[in-house]
Amino acid sequence: MDFELSPEVVAYRERVRRIVAAHNTPEAIRVQHETGTFNNPALNRALAAEGLIERAVPGLGAGDPIELWVLFNEIEKAGSPVDALGVAVMIAGVVQHVGNDRQKAELIPAVTSGEALICMGYSEPDVGSDLSALTTRAVRDGDEWVINGAKMWTTMAHEARWVILLARTDPDLPRHKGLTMFLIPMDTPGIRVDPVHTMATERTNATFYDDVRVGDDCVLGEVNGGWRVMSVALSFERGVMGGTNPGVPLLEHTAAWARRSGRLAEPAVREKLARVAIDNHVAALLTQRSAWIAASGGLPGLEGSMTKLFASESYQKASRWFQEMAGAEGLLQLEQPGAAADGWIEYDARHSPVTTIYGGTTEINKNNIAERHLGLPRARR
Repeated sequence: MDFELSPEVVAYRERVRRIVAAHNTPEAIRVQHETGTFNNPALNRALAAEGLIERAVPGLGAGDPIELWVLFNEIEKAGSPVDALGVAVMIAGVVQHVGNDRQKAELIPAVTSGEALICMGYSEPDVGSDLSALTTRAVRDGDEWVINGAKMWTTMAHEARWVILLARTDPDLPRHKGLTMFLIPMDTPGIRVDPVHTMATERTNATFYDDVRVGDDCVLGEVNGGWRVMSVALSFERGVMGGTNPGVPLLEHTAAWARRSGRLAEPAVREKLARVAIDNHVAALLTQRSAWIAASGGLPGLEGSMTKLFASESYQKASRWFQEMAGAEGLLQLEQPGAAADGWIEYDARHSPVTTIYGGTTEINKNNIAERHLGLPRARR
């Protein structure tokens, strides 16, 4: 494993940094937190204009796969929104791997131009992360599929052009084998989007599918092969696409506040800052390992689970440490007078628990590591 970046990737990283710095403006940040829509369309289009999104799409062949990690690592470290664009690029990579010609022709240029987003219809109200137990049904009716059901936590559904939807197509097969993935335009009749505002300031959505009719051209991959398609997506989402370095901007905000307030002189404060810096570095190295596996032609499923588990729990620990360190000032929110680190400590304290849920919950990732890496017996049915 070689962590040294090639000259081409270093040049790519510098271009990404320049564009992110120009578009991650205070006004863009304010709008995101006011609306709950964590997306920066101007940044997406600027990255696309220089071909930087196209180079990052897995399997497209436009660039080194390591650039996938570099793109979202730089966006996330700058504190710019990463999830909306990250999901779009991830699904574009899935379509590149298993999509039909029409899906590739329509979706990939729309994503690489920075104009289109995609949302994920996986979790359900009564299922959570146990996707094999989902109940959304897709029933064959002539040459169409009729879809009925509901999905939860469909982030960016209110702005996405497509949804990648996992539905049960054969109830007689084992739970993992009777599922099919669909790629459906969000303007298809029968789809309803209701907002759900989270404790992390972010807007997600509940989505409802009432007799939604689609053709076979909306099937992504093979009928009853949806679990394999989802596995390809998760292998990139966990550990490569981002979500593993949110502790970096938190550390930068807190360290700057500690210097301004004089708290940096306290040994306990310096110790906590140092420990978080170490955890951030470990998370970065684990992410690079996942990216290296992907660049070598593998799917970093298990390694991605390890990366995601460590990074999200370290981030939650850091936000708790810093809020305790700041005391009452750490309870004040963004733009409130006297807020520690301008309110970022309080924001991260609310945001960090959410990161232990999306991309596979901590419990699911622990089970994955326990069974597949440690060889422990299956502890659930």
